[in-house]
Amino acid sequence: MYIQTEDTPNPETLKFIPGVVVLKSGTADFSNLKTTDNSPLASRLFKIEGVSRVFLASDFISVTKESHLDWNTLKPSILTGIMEHFSSGLPSIYDTNEKNNDTNSSEDTETIKQIKDLLETRVRPAVAMDGGDITFCSFESGVVTLQMKGACAGCPSSTATLKMGIENMLRHYIPEVTEVRAAEL
Repeated sequence: MYIQTEDTPNPETLKFIPGVVVLKSGTADFSNLKTTDNSPLASRLFKIEGVSRVFLASDFISVTKESHLDWNTLKPSILTGIMEHFSSGLPSIYDTNEKNNDTNSSEDTETIKQIKDLLETRVRPAVAMDGGDITFCSFESGVVTLQMKGACAGCPSSTATLKMGIENMLRHYIPEVTEVRAAEL
């Protein structure tokens, strides 16, 4: 198995591309070992000293390290962990019944449907290239709240992406949007 790696805008996060399907649908974000009960892959990676966040997508894994550590030291252990996981035959995740807030539902207003459609078609593909994801949380009183995941969580440039990129785009297409904020974790 050959695993490619790519830098992300977040210097603490690397994107690992194993060349196989990681998740059949959706994404999964794990902020610590306690949250990995349903993911043998994330659990394995958190057992590597220095791993602080694991994000799984359809074709990549983003791993965030503790800031005091060096990628040259940590990367070989992560590569080995990913290879061992895919050799084991275990799934990346057991249960994917997580509710996806980005899918339009019949209760959504027309404005929320427009917001979700723009996020799905214009924003999520771009941030996935950088090893992350952004999902819709809410729209209240003109304010769109989004959750930053993967490489986007804790990225120094995520505030600029939210304000100058996503907020400007949403305000352009949807006059009801006045502001975009990151969800408080």
